[in-house]
Amino acid sequence: MASSPPSWSWRIATGHSQTTRAAQDVLDDGGNAADAAVAAALAASLAEPLLCSLGGGGHALVQRDGQAPLALDFFAQSPRRRRSGELDFYPIVGNFGPDTQEFHVGMASIATPGVVAGLFALHQRYGSRPMSELVAPAVGLGRDGLTLNRVQAFTLAILEPIVRATDPGARVFGLADRTAPLPNEGDPLQNPELADFLEALGREGPALFYQGEAARRLARDSVEQGGHLRLEDLSGYRARWRRPLRWRYRDAVLWSTPPPAFGGIMLALACQRLALHLGPRRGGFGSPAHLQALCLAMAESEDLRTRLEQPEMLASDRALRAAFAGLSGHAHQVSRRGTTHISIDDGRGLAVALTLSNGEASGYVIPGTGIIMNNMLGEEDLNRSGFHNWPVNRRLASMMAPTIIRRGEHRYLLGSGGSNRIRTALAQVICNLIDFGMDLRSAVNAPRIHLERGHLSVELAERWPPEAQDWLMQHFRDARAWPERNLFFGGVHAAGPDSAAADSRRGGHAAVGDR
Repeated sequence: MASSPPSWSWRIATGHSQTTRAAQDVLDDGGNAADAAVAAALAASLAEPLLCSLGGGGHALVQRDGQAPLALDFFAQSPRRRRSGELDFYPIVGNFGPDTQEFHVGMASIATPGVVAGLFALHQRYGSRPMSELVAPAVGLGRDGLTLNRVQAFTLAILEPIVRATDPGARVFGLADRTAPLPNEGDPLQNPELADFLEALGREGPALFYQGEAARRLARDSVEQGGHLRLEDLSGYRARWRRPLRWRYRDAVLWSTPPPAFGGIMLALACQRLALHLGPRRGGFGSPAHLQALCLAMAESEDLRTRLEQPEMLASDRALRAAFAGLSGHAHQVSRRGTTHISIDDGRGLAVALTLSNGEASGYVIPGTGIIMNNMLGEEDLNRSGFHNWPVNRRLASMMAPTIIRRGEHRYLLGSGGSNRIRTALAQVICNLIDFGMDLRSAVNAPRIHLERGHLSVELAERWPPEAQDWLMQHFRDARAWPERNLFFGGVHAAGPDSAAADSRRGGHAAVGDR
């Protein structure tokens, strides 16, 4: 009698049901986690267009059973020279409801994009299915369209000034032109130009984006319209494989993004501060001891960041690693954006945690491609030395932190969007899992806080225990209360050993299945 085919259980968590569906279709067809992550990332550029794009950047962690994880850096890079003269660069304000945040857009906000190079690098090293097959789900979404969900409609409203910056940009987001009404939840969203480009990309490879007509048009428009980017920036871009940052939290080992990214360093420092302040008498979730430890960890890790963000540190990855080791080794002496994530474990030994960002988008679309470009040079959090003072031809210091946790025989994958809220969102989920023994879904959806520059934001204040509310009133009387879960607090999408959880704050979607 012939033996039955092998069976395995896969886990997927992403920011949209169509992103998850693209990954699931690839896994069901025999692809592995790398194949599924590539397909999901491409689909996300259609399903989550304000959060990621082929015109943005990202980071990934990949682990094969029995091997140490590897980090893939395909984040945006600063141009090789700064433009002199007039720049197309201006501020807009994103309105989150209880809070606002200023961003800068325009041609001079565009950094060299890395998503295309990164996805092809991931596929070349770990993929098993032809790229022409992996673009198919995204091509179908671009041509057939999808329905705008609540979170995507809300995101459009938050960043309405960017959506309306140009007519081509407005059309990418479902408007007839920049003066048309914003689409609502349930309205259709299509991008046939991007579908055509993706189909060609699957046949021709990354040179189509970095050296072809799209690259030449982007460079020409940048020169003519006040941007920094040039053709040599695009043709010279390379994705880089790196050794991840590694640290321990309680009985778990964690890996995350290494320098020049800041996300892994910030998460590791936050975890170390939590371990120091959250002692054995920690109480339950929301206890005064828990809140005090979270606030101290957030404040102290933010202070540590200022020590690391010195010009001599930013100029050297080795110096950043050494400084981090020194700070973490003497932790007791220390005192006081648009992004989406994909987690996939294929159940056959390969796992991928991949975070993508387009910033908030620059408003510029490469003609004929449907690709809206990033505004990474307009993100304050990525340009701490001031706008247009960036080191030339260098990776920008992303706050992304795709993370792998190994606890005994169990593996967890997680990551988040949310700019400078990424580290606080991930640290709280890690704390919920390890310190409070929550299941994955509860750990992701528990209410969060965020402390930055002395200002505290509290999500779902009425859902915290009474003693937590009393403690917050005593120590942070001016705390900003958010009445509902909000994408301001990040969007953690995680896969565990037998489950997956997607953050409802960002309309996430998780799936678990057998084959």
